[in-house]
Amino acid sequence: MKVRASVKADPSKGDKVVRRRGRLYVINKRNPNRKQRQKGPARKK
Repeated sequence: MKVRASVKADPSKGDKVVRRRGRLYVINKRNPNRKQRQKGPARKK
C-alpha cells in the first residue's frame, strides 16, 4: 500500500475512494495491488 500526501483514483481502472476512520483510502477490487492511503490523523491509543 502506498501512503501519500494526496491520493488520486482512476475510476477507469476500478479505483474507489473510501473514507475509513478519518483516513482516505483508494481500494480496487479488480487489482488489489492498487491500494493507497492518505496520511491522516494519528490513531489514539
